[in-house]
Amino acid sequence: MRKQKGFTPLEIIKANRRYKESKSLTGFTLIDVLVGTFLVLIVFLGIFSAYQLGLKVVGQNKNRVTATAIAIGELEKIRNLPYESIGIKNGILPVPDGILEATTAVTRNNIEYKIERQIKYIIDAADGIGGADLCDWDYKRAEIKTSWSGQFGGEVKLVTDVAPKNKVEEISACTAQPGGILSVEVANFSGMPVPSPLVEIINPATGEIVDSMQPFEGKQDFPLVPATYKVVVSKPGYNSSRTYGTNEVVTPENPHPIVLEGKLTEISFAGDSGIEKVSSLSVDTLSPWGTDYFSDSFSDTSKVSQFSDLEIGGGEAILAQTDGQYKDSGYLISTDITPANLIGWDEFSFNDLETTDTQIIYQILYFNSVIPDEDLVGNSDGFRTSPVNLSGLDIVTYPQLKVKANLSTSDTAVTPIFYDWQVSWVTSEATPIPNATFNLQGAKIIGTDADENSVYKYSREHNSESDGHIDISNLEWDNYTFSINPTTGLDLQNIDPFPQPVGLLPDANLLVKLYLDAENSLFVTVQDIETSEPIFLANVELSKLGYDETQGTNEQGQTYFIPLDVGVYTIDVSLDGYQTKSEGISVSGDESVIISLQRFE
Repeated sequence: MRKQKGFTPLEIIKANRRYKESKSLTGFTLIDVLVGTFLVLIVFLGIFSAYQLGLKVVGQNKNRVTATAIAIGELEKIRNLPYESIGIKNGILPVPDGILEATTAVTRNNIEYKIERQIKYIIDAADGIGGADLCDWDYKRAEIKTSWSGQFGGEVKLVTDVAPKNKVEEISACTAQPGGILSVEVANFSGMPVPSPLVEIINPATGEIVDSMQPFEGKQDFPLVPATYKVVVSKPGYNSSRTYGTNEVVTPENPHPIVLEGKLTEISFAGDSGIEKVSSLSVDTLSPWGTDYFSDSFSDTSKVSQFSDLEIGGGEAILAQTDGQYKDSGYLISTDITPANLIGWDEFSFNDLETTDTQIIYQILYFNSVIPDEDLVGNSDGFRTSPVNLSGLDIVTYPQLKVKANLSTSDTAVTPIFYDWQVSWVTSEATPIPNATFNLQGAKIIGTDADENSVYKYSREHNSESDGHIDISNLEWDNYTFSINPTTGLDLQNIDPFPQPVGLLPDANLLVKLYLDAENSLFVTVQDIETSEPIFLANVELSKLGYDETQGTNEQGQTYFIPLDVGVYTIDVSLDGYQTKSEGISVSGDESVIISLQRFE
């Protein structure tokens, strides 16, 4: 073995000295430089941002002080002008005519300031219009807006009122009164003033807004040149109201006002033409009746009250076996069928398989007794053809039913097979009608046409959605009437609340149920064949020549096709996870059908 060489103390000291010298000569890596630079940038960016913000604040304050001084100077000039000279050159009411420019510009400290002047006549109700005043034009209001652009732009706005200095000047101003006054009152449906409405005075020929005012309360006066004006009053969350021209309606209820020289023209938006908080209607389009049903596809015996000599399960009922031979007969009876909201029995239907030597006979029971033939013809002997019409049964005498199946065979080597049965009935619980069209019309009129027929402020057509519901918002308080166009094939049978018209108060939401009917309709129920549970959102397509409509089932597995023509239709029902089913149905009057779907294995 080779002996390992050691180090002397002197060699260790020299090696340590060389290591320290090498460390002192080591430089920074690229990552060290990048991290350091990033940290320095963060610090300097923060300092720069603070410096920039300081410059902006200082600059803004400096410019604002200068702009304020300019605006104050402009107001002082206006105050020292003769009263009749205070106005805008070539001004047209409501702007007074005078010697002032509408817009000028000045430069201070190398910054250009834009000066905008607005002068307006003020008619002050507190000063007594048409009373002891020498005239209705009480004083003028001057507004100066000074603005500047650039990186730190802004504006300053100052307002002052200027009245005649003496009696002579006041008389002179009144003598030169340049137009008339339009006084506008705005109230709600109960006649109380509406706070802070917007009033717009519009040139009806051009649509240009001549003057506007907001806020005020009660009444506002507008000095205007003689002419015809359109007036619109509105407020967020409120209905709007306006005047109308003869080009819109032959005889308006609230016509455009005409302002005459030196005259006061008053117009009021109150009562039916007043404004109030808007309301809404929630409308359901429904059938006046619905259908419900009892069904059993024999996945178990949960819907069977009694049975004998049968085997039930797996989606069928058959005769029981002994030593490999079937019993010659057996029976089963359903549980009690006790409908809620019953207004009429509909039909009894069933599906089975019989051979030459087998048969199944069905009977309708009241409790455990067979309903006599005088109430249901053929029930004593039993039924073998599906469906059985139950509409003749009196619901007072028979508020609940049971159904019975009697299975038999003459060859004990074979058995009839019983798959399912259903009993349906009509209920007072309505069913939604999708995509129904109706007209909604208010009672307020804006005037009459050339034949002196009323022209209504609100009259529109609406369509309910796929769930038979629609929300109609932004309606003004009014009495509303619902109607159905006869060309739709639907009839309005009833309405809740009753009677029409339906009153809608301000700031309210009202639920309205429209009960519709037609000569021919089809009520479809889709269920799971094994569980008899309703199937939600199944696609049901109903078609024939000239008609093709697809609707989805609701949470009760139901959908309603209305109106229909008399004829034979094809029903195609589909849903992911289920086998598509197609069958034909004859429609004449109000029909109903139950479609059972089988899941894929």
